Amino acid sequence: MIIDSHAHITEESLRGETERIIGDMKKDGLLAIVEVGCDYETSRDAVRLAEKNENVFALVGTHPEFAAVYGDREADFYLDASRHHKVIGIGEIGLDYYYETPEREVQKRAFVAQLELAHEAKLPVSLHIRDAYGDLIEILRQNKHYIQHGMLMHCYCGSKEFVKELAPFDSYFAFGGVVTFKNAKKDDILRAVPQDRIIVETDCPYMTPVPFRGKRNEPKYVVNTARYIAEVLGKDYEEFERITVENTFRLFPKMRKKD
Repeated sequence: MIIDSHAHITEESLRGETERIIGDMKKDGLLAIVEVGCDYETSRDAVRLAEKNENVFALVGTHPEFAAVYGDREADFYLDASRHHKVIGIGEIGLDYYYETPEREVQKRAFVAQLELAHEAKLPVSLHIRDAYGDLIEILRQNKHYIQHGMLMHCYCGSKEFVKELAPFDSYFAFGGVVTFKNAKKDDILRAVPQDRIIVETDCPYMTPVPFRGKRNEPKYVVNTARYIAEVLGKDYEEFERITVENTFRLFPKMRKKD
């Protein structure tokens, strides 16, 4: 059994399939799904889904694309939601300079504010970073006191050298279907990540792994990504599955079932 550590199964293109996806989890080899918010509405949906389903957990946060609308309503809701036993982290938050909107300074303010919120909530953070690794490391160094409960690099796209730069921030690295793409050339990066820091995800409905590339992604396809990574690392699949589950539980301790 394996965990999809980052999914969007309440996203519009999957909304009609959400119940089926959850109902098929055991059959598909899924131990748990982490549903991730991108703004106030999707974070609220993530919490509601987690409340209704034992093996679904939630992250709440504002994606950098929506940083311009991050305000008191979002902050108050995320902090309140963080007290729920099924809300395991703050995310996805971060920086995305690909489209240059919102403005970089707007993104930075929302990012730092949510790092502070995660510290207050005593929760790990899940970061979306694209074309912004220079500013990321500067912000992390300036705000390290807010990063005391773990940090996940969602859909890690940085270099193998940057893995070492992120080590002081208790960093974990998540990989999805992109690593299976023929021209991705990420095998060296996979090998550079310590094995007690690697986890897997789908980011569904996006980034579907080979051999299903071109189709809508679903949590069940996380198995394909995990099998690819296990092969790159020379690991038995069942052993790699166990490693990623244990890493996910260590990063998100609220996921562990209490006796």
